[in-house]
Parts: sequence; structure tokens; C-alpha cells
Amino acid sequence: MAPSKVLTGARVVLPTGIEDGGRLVVDGTRIADTAPAGAETIDVTGHWLVPGFVDLHNHGGGGASFAGSADDVLTAVHTHRRHGTTTLVASTVTDDMGVLTKQAGLLSELAEQGEIAGIHFEGPFISPCRKGAHSEALLRHPDPAEVRKLIEAARGQAKMVTLAAELPGGIDSVRLLAEHGVIAAIGHTDATYEQTVEAIDAGATVATHLFNAMPPVGHRAPGPITALLEDERVTVELINDGVHLHPAALQLAFHHAGASRVAFITDAMDAAGSADGRYLLGPLEVEVADGVARLVEGGSIAGSTLTLDRAFRRAVTVDRLPVQDVVAALSANPARLLGLDDRVGSLEPGKDADLVLLDEDFALKGVMRRGAWVVDPQLG
Repeated sequence: MAPSKVLTGARVVLPTGIEDGGRLVVDGTRIADTAPAGAETIDVTGHWLVPGFVDLHNHGGGGASFAGSADDVLTAVHTHRRHGTTTLVASTVTDDMGVLTKQAGLLSELAEQGEIAGIHFEGPFISPCRKGAHSEALLRHPDPAEVRKLIEAARGQAKMVTLAAELPGGIDSVRLLAEHGVIAAIGHTDATYEQTVEAIDAGATVATHLFNAMPPVGHRAPGPITALLEDERVTVELINDGVHLHPAALQLAFHHAGASRVAFITDAMDAAGSADGRYLLGPLEVEVADGVARLVEGGSIAGSTLTLDRAFRRAVTVDRLPVQDVVAALSANPARLLGLDDRVGSLEPGKDADLVLLDEDFALKGVMRRGAWVVDPQLG
């Protein structure tokens, strides 16, 4: 068990507000009220302490993919942990159903071991009109029987399925997911406003990377974006890398949905935390140049190379969002969506000691997961 620690002097972001010169006690793997005898005291004055980040939507990193071997998955997971993501849902990409069910089995084992927080199936039940970086030849309608196959292959570890609810079987599949306690996410969709409202009423609760891979807002055809933003039951994912969204679009989402309904995600692919070059996203080849990933064929944006520490820093320093709102979008909101907010997502006694240490300029200076340092504090 990790030794007990007392972190002192930081600006601690708590659910109740920001505590200047705060004190956080870590007893073993959990946050505690009082320090046990002999606890190590670490002065982190001049820094921020925030909860570990929770990523709902992530395809890989460190040169490795969640579509690969167990070692590949762990490489990607550990890459993102070093950037502050202490809780991560592994996302698949459209592929043959046999490939996806096999991968679900591997990922479910790693979820059972506590390495990942579950599985997100992005595709194959998406619209060919809005496929983005998914292979059109492998897309299929969201037949509830096929959706059920993926859920069963995940052995209780399926957390979310992204689908285009306007396709045949879409609404019935949303209902099936809701009945099984799996998040139904609307994305890669060509749905109308009315079809999206119907999907939300059937149980959809997440917008997969809002704005991206869906029709834009029109004054006579408001489309899915309007329906997803206006409904209090929906949490909207946003990729805040400066590439996927204009800053004004991000501000629009925050203003309209409110900070409690936004979840920052990475939608990261293999190149996150790695170098430019050629990569695979599922069966498709991707070129990463200057940190931007695009399909070699067609040029569509192919996920991101984002890490959540960069999303945090950009949100505060470029977008000028309040720190507490950013913490909610990176930690509390996704933790609540996943049903993990009794253990992660905020710095409260009894919860896992998952935290990120940032300097005054919001650069990452330390990461702790379950009481053990993943990135040792850099306090010099």
C-alpha cells in the first residue's frame, strides 16, 4: 500500500469551491479527513490540486491503440495517465463485428483488472453520411440484435455505444441500451432535430463530440446540435484541442448547456503523446502532421492527438473558462455519467486518491492514482 501523505499549501479545487492554502490527506489509496501518524508532508505551495481526469472517449496513445494487444492497451492507458487521466474508457472504432466482439473480450478483462473503466463502442452503427474516420464498407444499421452482441461480448463492461438513431433500428437500440444501463450516445449522425428529440426521449443521454460528424445548425433545420444542447438530460462531449472546434463553438456549448452538462474528451488516437507520422485508426491509414490527425485518403480529421492536461490548460488560458467549470467538465461530470462518482471525479474523503498537480500556469507537475505517484511532483 502506498505510504500516507499530506499535501499542503496548494489551491485545492473542491466541490464546494477553491480552497487557497489547502490541505489534502492521502491515507493509502484513499483521500482521508485526518492524517495518520507518520504521514509524509509535501509542501505544494504555488500549485493547483485538481481531481484526476476522467476520459469518456479515447482510442489510444503513445503509439498504441485500444484495437491492439493487451500490451498495446496498457501502453496507451499509461501514456494518458502520465497526462493526468486516471480514469479512462477505451473506445473502439468501426470494424467487422467479429473483430469488435473479440476486442471487447480483451478489453473487458482489463476493465475487470481495473486498468480501464469500461468500453465505448464508436461504430459500426453510424451514418455513412457522417462517417468521419470510419470505414464505410464496415458500417451497418443498429439492429438491436447486433447491438446486444456487443454488449454481451463486453461482459458487463460496456459503458457507452455511439449510434446514429435515425438509421433503421436506431430508436429500438437506444431503448435496449438504456434498459441495460449502457449509455446511448448520439453521434456520427445525419438525424433531424425531430429524430434526435425522439432518441433522447427513448433514453439517449450523451452527444458524441458535439458539432463534429453531424449536420450544422440551420434556421429552418435546427438539426441534432440544437436538440442535444437544449435538453437537460444530455451531456455533450467536446474536443478542446483548437482543431475540432472554433473557440466560439465551445463557448456556445458551455453557455447553452451549462458547465454541469459538458464533458471534455480527447477522442485520442495512437499518436497522442507520440510523434507525427503514419498510423492506423482501425483499418484506415492516418497521417499526423503538426499534431493534427487526418485520413490519408480523403483528409477527414481522424480523432485527435490531445491529452486532457492540454485540454485543461487551453480551457483556462485560451477559452478563459472558470477553473471550477473546467474541473467539472474533466472530472466530476464524466465520473457521474459513468456511475463512478462515489469513487472518482472530486477530491473528497473516502474517494480514490486520484489527483493532478498543476503549476500557476496550469502545466502538469504531478499525477497521483490511488495514492501512488504516476508522475512524481516536480516542485523545483
